[in-house]
Amino acid sequence: QVQLVESGGGLVQPGGSLRLSCPASGNIFSINAMGWYRQAPGKQRELVASITSGGSTNYADSVKGRFTISRDTAKNTVFLQMNSLKPEDTAVYYCNADVRLRSSTYSFRFWGQGTQVTVSS
Repeated sequence: QVQLVESGGGLVQPGGSLRLSCPASGNIFSINAMGWYRQAPGKQRELVASITSGGSTNYADSVKGRFTISRDTAKNTVFLQMNSLKPEDTAVYYCNADVRLRSSTYSFRFWGQGTQVTVSS
């Protein structure tokens, strides 16, 4: 019903930057919060950053001051600008969106398939 497709991941050296994008498409009436999570090998998935429809943001302590989340509401797209990357940022990054479907009063959370980010020299 709703598809999210992440892009922008890859291999980058420590101190480098990447910009992730995630457009949402499908049976969308409106989107409330959107966010980014990540999962490193052997670890649980963790919140990286989130942004509400009003633009309020929330960040994990480990990325504050280095990552910036933003969204293009008209295009149903969320972005994650990642600067000063560290090896410990290596993970699969997933986007999500809390979507109210057309002809529904309920909202559901949808996830993308993930994009690999590797920080290594």
